[in-house]
Amino acid sequence: MNATREEANNLLAGIAGPGAQLRDDQWVAIDALVNQRKRMLVVQRTGWGKSAVYFIAAKLLRARGAGAAVIISPLLALMRNQVASAERAGIKAATLNSANMTEWEAIQQQVVSGDADVLLISPERLNNPDFRDTILPRLAAETGLVVVDEAHCISDWGHDFRPDYRRIRDLLAGLAPNIPVLATTATANDRVVEDVRAQLGEGTGLLRGGLDRESLYLSVVNLPNPTERPAWLATHLKELAGSGIIYCLTVSAAHDLADALNSVGWNVAAYTGRTEAGERERLEHALINNEIKALVATSALGMGFDKPDLGFVVHMGSPSSPVSYYQQIGRAGRGTDRADVILLPGTEDKEIWEYFASVSFPREEVVRQLLAVLTDEAQSTVRLEAQVDLSRSRLEQVLKVLDVDGAVKRVRGGWVSTGQEWIYDAERYAGLEQARKTEQQSMVDYQNTTDCRMLYLRRELDDAEATTPCGRCDNCTGKTWGLDTDAEITLKVDQQLQTPGVSIAPRKMWPTGISVKGKIAGLEEGRALGRLNDIARGPALKALLDSRAYSDDPWMAHIIEVLKNWDWSNRPANVAALGNTNSASTEMIIQVAQSIASVGRMNFAGILPVLPGAEEVMAQNSAYRVEALLKQWDWSKGLQLVPGPILLVTDLIDTGWSVTVAGNGIAQRTSESVLPFALASRG
Repeated sequence: MNATREEANNLLAGIAGPGAQLRDDQWVAIDALVNQRKRMLVVQRTGWGKSAVYFIAAKLLRARGAGAAVIISPLLALMRNQVASAERAGIKAATLNSANMTEWEAIQQQVVSGDADVLLISPERLNNPDFRDTILPRLAAETGLVVVDEAHCISDWGHDFRPDYRRIRDLLAGLAPNIPVLATTATANDRVVEDVRAQLGEGTGLLRGGLDRESLYLSVVNLPNPTERPAWLATHLKELAGSGIIYCLTVSAAHDLADALNSVGWNVAAYTGRTEAGERERLEHALINNEIKALVATSALGMGFDKPDLGFVVHMGSPSSPVSYYQQIGRAGRGTDRADVILLPGTEDKEIWEYFASVSFPREEVVRQLLAVLTDEAQSTVRLEAQVDLSRSRLEQVLKVLDVDGAVKRVRGGWVSTGQEWIYDAERYAGLEQARKTEQQSMVDYQNTTDCRMLYLRRELDDAEATTPCGRCDNCTGKTWGLDTDAEITLKVDQQLQTPGVSIAPRKMWPTGISVKGKIAGLEEGRALGRLNDIARGPALKALLDSRAYSDDPWMAHIIEVLKNWDWSNRPANVAALGNTNSASTEMIIQVAQSIASVGRMNFAGILPVLPGAEEVMAQNSAYRVEALLKQWDWSKGLQLVPGPILLVTDLIDTGWSVTVAGNGIAQRTSESVLPFALASRG
């Protein structure tokens, strides 16, 4: 018997409250899934009610004897919200994820026995060997509905591409013809839509609506001096109603800004990819319950976070694409009449975009190198890292892509080669690179446009209904935010942000599979004046390193402050300069080291020079980098030391391996501890 709209509305009341009624387009989607058993791609704005559609469809199908629905969701935060929604509607939901692996067998039995209506899994589970080989085939045979949430992740063109999502094709291929499939997203342009539909299969229906959000009031604030953005925000935060999210482009920026806002009395907290899972959940609840003014977050707080009354979203720095920007601002104003959306661009934005673009899919010769070292004997990622010049995160990403393409396979114990021929799709990767550049320029154009901002974003997402200006944004209304900052607040914020000194944690272990092994000895925690991407300190430090024009005024005052606040166990007796392959950098490092030694009344021990003809080590892979650095310096020319710890001075600490290799070598030869000091750190 076909499901009725009245039956669906009764279920909706359990999710959204008494009297809630499905809109026509929501019912169209549910009817297509439950009564017509179709495959559907639903592209609708954030807050449209996509989760209500798939929960109701799952329950209606279960009432007609279908198996449990499988919902593939990208984030644990999203799963928590979904489970809570399901419970309100009387739907029994279970999750399979990396946090509850010991419970997988019991959860699987729940699904098989009919005690669960919905099973939520992360896309990464699809490539776990045990899950892929034992659980996935059974799910494909017994499920009554498959839901792919945040389906733009399937596409190479999507703003949050995940190779694991492409493995969904394997699950769909094992489904019976009459099993409905629903893919949902709020962020897809025409390219992404066609890519996702192609992977869902021929005949997939499309339900696509307008992307206007009538509660969002968009503005851009271009400050003459972008380093004043924290003070501007601290000044104007009181004008933003309720609680909200302040997005930053990097982890360090999020922590620095949170510290600055807290220093002037605002109750905020940093939330990044490095925040532990339990702490993330606590902070999410604190924001949902309005216990804090804002979370200062990276993109780690994105898809899946649901707070209907979120009052504002501010970006301290611009995301690299309109698609990503729209997805993040979509967190605001779902259940309110007004939510302010403010973009504060920075001069460092393009450099950060370029960095993230640089860690995309590698060149063909590097991929071929990886394929050449893979055999039919399982090798762990750690073991492979020692054989291929790729960082750990990039190596894992490439292996996932090769796995989906059929060239490698993940098994217990690591990765093996399938022996299948693999073709480097140069055209596809060139297209991806060009798409990124186009999207970056689109964000620059968004900042500078004098036309309607919401209309601009909607058109970038190929919204066919984007014809009328919103009438709400700063360009439509002529109402702009003032550029003023409170003098007292500015002073406190600047003191917090410009106080020199960031810690550099010492490396603990040598990479696996190289000529040195085990624990790293002799190095203590280091310091740098600041990070190159710091909101306040970064521009000046970058200018210093670019010009290599060091002078004691004003830099020595900052250096002295760092040294004075350094809680070392034993005061350094020596200062040594770390030689660099760039002679101009070396001259500056020597000058800094000599100045420190003079002011601090320490022994200037000289320079650890690089070997004649040595070239800059470009490898980013830790194993490759360390092996090259072990042959970088001329140890025959010893430092002129007196007894006591050694302050090892350099210009820039990036990966940390240069000061680690050099410092460990000095410590081994002198039995003295080494404390790295740099003018700047990369991150």
